[in-house]
Amino acid sequence: MQSADIKPNLSAVFRQVFSQPSLDIQDDMTAADVPGWDSLTHVTLVFAIEQRFGVKFSTREVMVLKTVGDLVRLIERKTQS
Repeated sequence: MQSADIKPNLSAVFRQVFSQPSLDIQDDMTAADVPGWDSLTHVTLVFAIEQRFGVKFSTREVMVLKTVGDLVRLIERKTQS
């Protein structure tokens, strides 16, 4: 799956998890940029992303993510293998 296909689906997950219908994700976005993105919603977000894309992330993979762009690239790698 390519980045162009991932982003709309990822945006939908973010909007649902954060209950913000107009949330627009950007590659350089971090948790600090999204109101309500705390440790609990982070776990919920990761689980929802795994479900949407049919992938599993290791704890290590999740811990090194810094931006939404990092997440997009990880999903891209996971869906190509």
